[in-house]
Amino acid sequence: MKWALLLCTASSSTISSIRTASAFARFNLPKSTSHQIHSSSSSKIMATNKNLVVDPFCFRQFKENDSSAGYQGTVFNISMEKFEQIVNERFDPANLQDGYAPFCKHIFIENDFTDARLCVLPITKENEHCLRTKYEARNEKELPVLSRYFDKQLLLKGKDEEDVFPVAKYLDLILYSREQIIKENEAMGKETAKNEDGEEETAPWGIVSIKAQDIPTELPMTPITAMRNALGKDHGGSGVPVDREKYLEAFKYWKDHATVT
Repeated sequence: MKWALLLCTASSSTISSIRTASAFARFNLPKSTSHQIHSSSSSKIMATNKNLVVDPFCFRQFKENDSSAGYQGTVFNISMEKFEQIVNERFDPANLQDGYAPFCKHIFIENDFTDARLCVLPITKENEHCLRTKYEARNEKELPVLSRYFDKQLLLKGKDEEDVFPVAKYLDLILYSREQIIKENEAMGKETAKNEDGEEETAPWGIVSIKAQDIPTELPMTPITAMRNALGKDHGGSGVPVDREKYLEAFKYWKDHATVT
């Protein structure tokens, strides 16, 4: 359903955190500390002026959330709060790039504030023995699909991580419009996301996935992700039909590349 599935969860991708409805769950804060969140008027103003927020679907890409423990894609050590602060400071609507559908956009940010490493590699004779496949669903309401990926531990056997996975130069923030997020939540029976004030989230863009890469342009959506999207919102997709031309373009790329998990 989300582009995020794309690149750092295994090609077929697996953005699978379930959207959360509470700001306290979002930042792992007990309710007793709620007064601390609102103690600064400047923080309150900043929260209401956000253009970008990390959507609950993307929570497992941050180590502070328990769901990150079972996630095999890129996980950030930086807090979600700090991440949102930095990306909002750098946000310029003129830099938004079209995604696979009108409700999807990309924005590319220089990765000079995280240690995220590349998670897509070309398939070679030297590493093809590290390829694996499995059926998986991004959450309990989706239909499982077959994915292909590199086993990270096999790739690292006898090698240092920095030699196999360089730190990414850019972060591709995959954004969904607030309207689309609401539609998908309703279709999947999920609660509407709340902001730090416990009110319905109104930020125009939700970050549904973050891809670490070396180029400031969009990588092709994996073919299996396009197929899953075409299944419709009831099955975890976005309801966007398969575009044959784009599908074949994606095939040309992904037949020679795979994500790392």
